[in-house]
Amino acid sequence: MKTDKDIADKDTDKNIIVACRNVWKIYNEGTPAEVRALQDVSLEIREGEFASIQGSSGSGKSTLMHCIGCLDKPTRGIINFDGEDVSKLGEDMLALVRRRKIGFVFQFFNLVPSLTALENVELPMLFNRVDENNRKRKAEELLGLVGLEKRMGHRQAELSGGERQRVAIARALANDPALILADEPTGNLDSKSGSEILEIFRELNRAGRTVVVVTHDPQIAKATERTIKIKDGKIIE
Repeated sequence: MKTDKDIADKDTDKNIIVACRNVWKIYNEGTPAEVRALQDVSLEIREGEFASIQGSSGSGKSTLMHCIGCLDKPTRGIINFDGEDVSKLGEDMLALVRRRKIGFVFQFFNLVPSLTALENVELPMLFNRVDENNRKRKAEELLGLVGLEKRMGHRQAELSGGERQRVAIARALANDPALILADEPTGNLDSKSGSEILEIFRELNRAGRTVVVVTHDPQIAKATERTIKIKDGKIIE
């Protein structure tokens, strides 16, 4: 019988960014209110993939995203991230993995309203103790990459929804993450802005970035190269 260590060792393949092995997430386990949000989920995300996790509300996709993104830990099973078993790490170490290896893009942008676009992109580098000159230089480069070189000094209230999401993408890239994890990144945008955001993800993927989009929308999922479908906490396709 394979042990947890055997499975974890198997997933140190340098081409595998994320490997979930028999992952369960159970809330209120053993009580009448028990909810099996994830049930025996196994999947792999490889370096350079452009993938989506697609499912309806309540399917378990958000729970899976939280586990992959080291925002939560599974009840059972293994999650190997970039060669390391993160399923048993404490909160401080999980926070370190998130800060150094994962770039998050959220539906509602999660920008700091009082900061400019440039300052929002600098923020993750500040937490990683990058010096001021290098922070500013890299933030300028990243905002240029997403087409906002003329909007760097603007605050959230002065930006459109599409521009806010571009800032969020630039911020997600600030610490050179192994994985970009986007949660419903077009869900708060009009169709034109949403298409532009998806094209930015495509361009990032063409440049070698690993991108995973979490969505309820089958049309958004079709825009990615691979779709992982989830229903009732189980991978169905």
